[in-house]
Amino acid sequence: SYLGSVKDKKFIKNIFDKNKINTVYHAAAHKHVPLVEDNPLTAVQTNILGTYVVANESFNTNVDNFVLVSSDKAVRPTNIMGATKRFSEIILQSFQDKVEENDSKKYSTKFSMVRFGNVLDTSGSVVPLFRKQIASGGPVTVTDPNVMRYFMTIKEATELVIQAGSLSKGGDVFLLEMGSPINILDLAKQMIRLSGKQIKDTFNPNGDIKIEFTGLRPGEKLYEELLIGDDVQKTSHQHIMTANEEKLPFSTVQSFIEQFQSLDSFSTKNSIQKIISNNNKKISLS
Repeated sequence: SYLGSVKDKKFIKNIFDKNKINTVYHAAAHKHVPLVEDNPLTAVQTNILGTYVVANESFNTNVDNFVLVSSDKAVRPTNIMGATKRFSEIILQSFQDKVEENDSKKYSTKFSMVRFGNVLDTSGSVVPLFRKQIASGGPVTVTDPNVMRYFMTIKEATELVIQAGSLSKGGDVFLLEMGSPINILDLAKQMIRLSGKQIKDTFNPNGDIKIEFTGLRPGEKLYEELLIGDDVQKTSHQHIMTANEEKLPFSTVQSFIEQFQSLDSFSTKNSIQKIISNNNKKISLS
C-alpha cells in the first residue's frame, strides 16, 4: 500500500518503478462543486496536474490500460470542477494520440474515460444526506424544485469502470445507459413517505418533515448531460455506449499544463478560469 498524492511526480514514479502495473483506474479528484468553486487552485493541481502526472507515467511505462473516472459535470461545464474534469479527459485523449502517432509501436497504452452521474449511497450523495435529515426531524433541503439528476448504483458504477478497460480501443469516452434523470424534489418526497413520515407543507401543516429550498449552489446546473456532441455509438455491452468528442493536440495540452503549473496561491479564480476557458469551446465554462 502507498499513501501519497497524485501531484507528487517522484512518489508516482516510485510506484510505477517498483511495480509491474497493467491497468490504472484513476479516480483521484476533488469533486465537491461548491468547495472546488472556493478552492479552484487545489482542484487544478489534483484534477488536472495530478491526472497528467499519472497518465504520463502510465505512458512512459507502457501500462496496458488507463481508465479515468470522469463525471457528467464535464459536459458543457458551468463550474470549475466540471471544467477540470473535462480537461482531464482531454489530457487522456492527447496521450492516446501520442500513442498512435508513435511509429515504432513502442507505446501501446489504451487510454479511456468513463463518464457517469451520481452514485447512490456514496459519500456526498444526496440519498444519505436526505436519510440523515429525515432521521433528525428535518428539514430536508433541496436546492431547486426543478433540479434533475442521473443516478446509478455502486454495482453499476463499478461494472462500468471495469468493463471500460476491456472494451477500450484507445481514446474512448464511455457512457452508461442511465435511463431518465430523477427529479430531486420527487426523490425527497418519496424518501420522506417511505420513512413513514408525512410531508409538512401548506396543504398539511401538521406533517412531520418540511422541505426547504436553498437555491442552486455556485456553478450548479438544473440538468446534467452525458454527451457534448451527438456522435454516440453502441458497444458490445448492451448498457454501455461510446462517444466521439472533440480533442486538443498533445502540444497544446502541454502548453496548458505549463500554464497551470505556473499558478500559485496568489492566483485568482478568474485567472484560473481564463486558462481553462482560453476562448476554446472544447473546455470553456458555459
